[in-house]
Amino acid sequence: MLLAIDIGNTNTVFAVYQNDKLKASWRFQTIAARTSDEYAALLNQVFTLDGISWGKVVDVIVSSVVPDADFNVRKFCKKYMKMEPTFITSKMAGIKVEIDRPEEVGADRLVNAIAVREHYKTPAIVIDFGTATTFDVINGKGSYAGGAIAPGINLSVEALHRAAAKLPKISIKAPEKAIGKSTVTAIQSGIYWGYIGLIEGLVERITKEMREKPFVLATGGFAPLFADNTKIINKVDEELTLKGLLCIYKGLKKK
Repeated sequence: MLLAIDIGNTNTVFAVYQNDKLKASWRFQTIAARTSDEYAALLNQVFTLDGISWGKVVDVIVSSVVPDADFNVRKFCKKYMKMEPTFITSKMAGIKVEIDRPEEVGADRLVNAIAVREHYKTPAIVIDFGTATTFDVINGKGSYAGGAIAPGINLSVEALHRAAAKLPKISIKAPEKAIGKSTVTAIQSGIYWGYIGLIEGLVERITKEMREKPFVLATGGFAPLFADNTKIINKVDEELTLKGLLCIYKGLKKK
């Protein structure tokens, strides 16, 4: 079995693959200071609940955008899994990176690009609703061609709440109308329909620059919520990053 770990700024996902099929996955809040022993306790609990044996895990592959968490994750793997984990870099991802500084691209963005190229089609745009909302371009040649980064939904809600004393913190939902009749519905409209405008506007601009019609894929926790109200998103795949990690692992094993 393969243990795939996706360390994001907000959440960390652990997933176990058996014979290339996802057996189980778990999501925890990312805490950079979490120790190797704490990781072991968390995994031991969920492994036991899902009937997974530690001894059957033969490899660990990691995508991380939180450098401060990497040391303890590596220590956990060595101490409890008895193996050295593979951390994804731009050089090993198996995709040509056509930007000025390839080393600056987040591992998760490259992993998503690999997954799109393997499971869908190119050219493509991946919209990832994470801590940041990212737009990543995979061109017709299958290369990573750059993208855009916008503040994430939760970041925007939190910033608005903190900066304006009279504005309440709201839940994110799709209001029926753009014209809010209360402070809460007005904020919900601004956040939700504002992000719909952001998505549609950026995809339109990126598509013009690409000069080829892309397949638009959305991933991340808020992907289904926003895909419901725009025709610009062709597909939602909430397991895209995990699929990419599996693809990269299989490619490395063939070398």
